[in-house]
Amino acid sequence: MSDAQSTYVKNFKIIVIGASAGGVEALTQLVHLLPPDLAAAVLIVLHFPSYGTSVLPDILSRAGSLPAKHPKDGEALQAGQIYVAPPDYHLMVETGRVCLSRTPKENGHRPAIDPLFRSAAMTYQQQVIGVILTGLLDDGTAGLAMVKQKGGLTIVQDPEEALFNGMPTSAIANVAVDYVLPVSKIAGVLARSQPSIGNGSIADQRDPELEIIQQDKAAAERGEPQKEPSVFTCPSCGGVMWELNSDGLMRYRCHVGHVYSVDSLAVEQSDAVESALWTAARALEERASLARRLANQARANNRSLSAAQFMQRADEAARHAEMIRHIIEIDNVKIAFKPDNLAPIESPQSTASPQQSAIEQ
Repeated sequence: MSDAQSTYVKNFKIIVIGASAGGVEALTQLVHLLPPDLAAAVLIVLHFPSYGTSVLPDILSRAGSLPAKHPKDGEALQAGQIYVAPPDYHLMVETGRVCLSRTPKENGHRPAIDPLFRSAAMTYQQQVIGVILTGLLDDGTAGLAMVKQKGGLTIVQDPEEALFNGMPTSAIANVAVDYVLPVSKIAGVLARSQPSIGNGSIADQRDPELEIIQQDKAAAERGEPQKEPSVFTCPSCGGVMWELNSDGLMRYRCHVGHVYSVDSLAVEQSDAVESALWTAARALEERASLARRLANQARANNRSLSAAQFMQRADEAARHAEMIRHIIEIDNVKIAFKPDNLAPIESPQSTASPQQSAIEQ
């Protein structure tokens, strides 16, 4: 590595931000407070439908003094620039540049937060600041854990302030975060924090989880003992999944690359169950409709006994379809009571450290 590259790696600061539901408001407020001379590149993932058109860069450019855009694959990272993940692409980083990828969805999303945080942590280590804002479920928790593991700074929006506290609450519960702050205080930390000086070497950018799965697959193909896959199949492709446990943070990953946290997997399984139930309800209603048609034909041919039998089948099918509809309705009511709708949990990390208290004063 050249001296210029070494200096670049030592002194460049990367800020990665993840948000989901309620994220536009939080991001707009945060960007408005960032200084125009911010000595860092800012990379943002906001969960967005893959088929949509994002105007978030325009919103953020108008909100503050830093320009925002959807980057091109391979574009050079620049301090004072905001890079927003475009729809249907994971936003990641390599040394000195942005990467866009259509690799498999993680936690049901593309773009997802974890790939950005993971790639930044593996590449820039102590130079990374990871920020989790409002959102449902727990995308970003595993990525923030890796930022912390690699020596970066970790910040989470105060769950009491977040419009949706699922992501902040999950991050606080699973990662020893450095700061839990309202958005108005996060900008000050981002502006003042300086990157730690590492050894100046390029970090190992290989994905350790993927290597574990590839090694297990290779061992199985050679007929050697290997780690048993989990009992769960991938909701996206139906393939086997490996259970990965890093510092108590459970995740599931198939060999194709779909990744799920425990919460995300539970939601995907719930959606699959509902889809199966609707399929069953539709089949039963079609069966009832066909039976009524056959009953009408039997009556027209003066076959009253057959008509009665067909009508009995129609009534049974319609009753079973209604029972399934009722089950779906009850299940949806239960799903509505998610942890995100509950008060945020108390955790040791939510108590302000002396350093944080000084910032809040």
